[in-house]
Amino acid sequence: MKLSRPARRAFLVVHVASSASWLGLTLGLLALGVTAATTGSAVTVEASVRAMQLFSDWLLLPVAFLTLLSGVVLSLGTPWGLARHRWVWTKFWLTLATITATVFALRPGVNSAVAAVAAGGPLPDTGDVLFGPVVSLSAYVFMTVISVLKPWGPTRRGRRLRESARGPAGRAAADDRPLASR
Repeated sequence: MKLSRPARRAFLVVHVASSASWLGLTLGLLALGVTAATTGSAVTVEASVRAMQLFSDWLLLPVAFLTLLSGVVLSLGTPWGLARHRWVWTKFWLTLATITATVFALRPGVNSAVAAVAAGGPLPDTGDVLFGPVVSLSAYVFMTVISVLKPWGPTRRGRRLRESARGPAGRAAADDRPLASR
């Protein structure tokens, strides 16, 4: 399946906007987590963790799934392919891992922090509000870097598809190259 130029551009805009939103939300979560972990005010701690809960419950997963969906459509509808280039494949699996971590680690950690603070207690563990955003931010920055640099070349499947697209004449010409250039 190949996307038309207008469709590709539209999906690219959606993908970049949702990815930037995901990165921005994570920066916001990190700022709120640092505030909750470092302030001496119980009111500020509670406001920070409640804002984190709002972000993680209502914004984070829809933006994450929009990023995943638009990325998959782009990869399948363009020559990059989902499993043809290592950087695309890496981004796909990192996106799935960060969505899973959001569901099973970040959101429960924030929810437990909100429950403890709302009951009048202190922030139980600063790791609940700091670890998830730090790990997520690192992953998103890494994914941004590889999106720009496009390192590592094609996957084994990508090389096979490229070879089969060349046909017998293209493979013979490729085999005539010196070993150092292969």
